[in-house]
Amino acid sequence: MALKLKNVVFLGGALFMIAPALIAGSIFTDAFQRRAETANANRLQVIGELAAEQLGRRMHQLWRDVEGMARLADMEKPEDLRRQFSFLGSMDPRYSWVGAANVEGTVVAASQGMLEGQSVAQRPWFRRGLEGPAATDVHDAVLLAKLMAPSKEPRRFVDFSTPIRSAEGQVTGALGAHFDWKWVQENVGSQKVPGVDFLLVSRNRVVLSGPADLQDKTLSVGSAIAAGQTAAVSLDELWPDGKRYITAVVPAVQHQDMPSFGWSIIVRADADAVLAPTRSIIRSFWVLLGAGALAALALFYVFATWLATPLNRLAGFAEKLVSGDNRQPPYEETRYQEASRLSAALTNLQTREMRPYQPVKTSDKVTELRRQKGN
Repeated sequence: MALKLKNVVFLGGALFMIAPALIAGSIFTDAFQRRAETANANRLQVIGELAAEQLGRRMHQLWRDVEGMARLADMEKPEDLRRQFSFLGSMDPRYSWVGAANVEGTVVAASQGMLEGQSVAQRPWFRRGLEGPAATDVHDAVLLAKLMAPSKEPRRFVDFSTPIRSAEGQVTGALGAHFDWKWVQENVGSQKVPGVDFLLVSRNRVVLSGPADLQDKTLSVGSAIAAGQTAAVSLDELWPDGKRYITAVVPAVQHQDMPSFGWSIIVRADADAVLAPTRSIIRSFWVLLGAGALAALALFYVFATWLATPLNRLAGFAEKLVSGDNRQPPYEETRYQEASRLSAALTNLQTREMRPYQPVKTSDKVTELRRQKGN
């Protein structure tokens, strides 16, 4: 069955309008969302880098103090060292303990005299400190736990240690400083931005500081793996809580010559919350595009009707003419030239059909010529 002209015009116009609009709209919205994701990832990356830089600077200040004390330390004067260490501990609450041990691992001087005479030969800070500048990641208090005032939570420390050398440059011991882990956590917590989570992660992908549901847990998400590989990346990934997060990784908390703890900072934001404004804009775009498409379809329908109406009238008249009904003339179409020409042609045809049959008459002049020729 042949299609009607109105339907052909309407469907064809709708197809050629809607298909490109859908394709272009999809490309635009996908690109718009990718740009929004990239912009948010870059924002998180900057926030993470600023947090890492600030934490690194603050830790570096402590490292400079430790390094300076080690340069001035004289293992032959334990009383002076004890006095210096105790004074520093009383002036700066970040220091939980400062001490110096000889090469055998025996503490010869310490703040408040704690652990003096005891062996720290098996402690990581001492073994690493004899070899060179070292930073020891967070750990529970072991030897100091019984000597310090009780607390509701177990005491945890991070350590800096470095060799103590004689005037001749020989290693005579190691100086170690324990810093309260709560101070580090407070520093990380002070970086908070609304809607953004900060995670301080160890080289073993353990969350040292972060959301409560992730505290002390080992991460297996891609961002944590990238952090373990010291790679700075930005990802959109699914986390263990079932939510998608836009994540940025700062692979190292480092500043100048400070020995590394192996920390990384992961900054994340809930993708649904971060991208909500973008998705709202995209929804509005599709609503407007849909409304525009409906309005355009209505105009196409009106146009198709306007285009087909003269032809429908003329086709109806031609059918009547074929059936012998020529009582009424065709409608005088003037909408466009083709319909007008067809209307005029049908009018002429109707006139011929209505004219009675008459024999062909010769002119008087021709008749006269024939008569003369006959004579």
